[in-house]
Amino acid sequence: MNKKFVPWNSENVTIMGRTDSIDPEAVRIVFAGTQITLRFAGTELSAVLKNHRFYNKMELGVLVDGLEKKVEIPENDVRTGVKLCEGLERREHEVTLFKRQDATHYFDFYGFETDGDAELLPALPLPDRRIECYGDSVSAGAVCEAVENVASLDPENNEGVYDNAYHSYSMITARNLGAQIHNIAQGGIAIFDRTGYYHSPETIGMETAYDKVCYFPEAEGGYSSWDFSRYTPQVVILAIGQNDQHREQGEDPDITDPEYRTKWKERYKEIIRSLRSHYPKARFIMLLTVLMHYPTWDDALDEIVEELGDERLTHFRFKRCGAATPGHPRLPEQYEMASELTAYITRLENVWE
Repeated sequence: MNKKFVPWNSENVTIMGRTDSIDPEAVRIVFAGTQITLRFAGTELSAVLKNHRFYNKMELGVLVDGLEKKVEIPENDVRTGVKLCEGLERREHEVTLFKRQDATHYFDFYGFETDGDAELLPALPLPDRRIECYGDSVSAGAVCEAVENVASLDPENNEGVYDNAYHSYSMITARNLGAQIHNIAQGGIAIFDRTGYYHSPETIGMETAYDKVCYFPEAEGGYSSWDFSRYTPQVVILAIGQNDQHREQGEDPDITDPEYRTKWKERYKEIIRSLRSHYPKARFIMLLTVLMHYPTWDDALDEIVEELGDERLTHFRFKRCGAATPGHPRLPEQYEMASELTAYITRLENVWE
């Protein structure tokens, strides 16, 4: 049977998320939760991509007419077709491919392949409401599907099969509010390079990652910078601080130490000022999640808000902030956080101007 190829940059394809392209034939998908959507009238659909695996089991998320499933990526470092759905009725369908995991892998997406006689339907516009989230593993939905481990530690050696950015509080909140989102979230990341848990042998912090598309040097072409003019959010979520009490080498940082506390806050404020220069009208919301942590980190966020004196910068605390679970928040906690954050943003005045 003849196949119809739909390239990634077709007017029929919608992409939501921070992306770039070093190959004119493909778009590079790095961040957890990035979505690619096609509407068509046909019976099957495959994604044509080249996956680059670092670790963990490789799975993609798929929504077929709103029903969610996951598919394995069969090969790495070669261009291949990944079957997303087949045996559909020949009628209108909407299929969304999304990245479940953070930088355990990235992939080059070339396009979709469908029936040769399938009809391509016009792409629906992305919402005018726009959110951006800078976060760690919780914002990336790490281990959230391990529902048998609610309020307990993560299952050992899970190989990422419980990761699902689509059900992170940040992306749920965006859907609740009818907004698109760029989810700049990476498991283990802290503010400073050489602190936190992300990357080996040398850890990478948000101070390196926040203005990048590719934020790790191993990728083809290495680091790549983001053009902030391509996306202007009205709401920016800043959710860093959970991993910052760990240093790659030497003694772990102590946020109660005045010298380190000042250093940490100043670097965080520099990132906020940089983002503010790109988004002068946006609402900035600082937060930490329900994953257990010392309250003094929340106190430090309060101090940043006070010291910056920015009327459009606030600190939001979940009801069970830092007290709900020693392991990653599972689906119930993710939806709990999303419900509270959705209500908070809804109460803010003039958010979407």
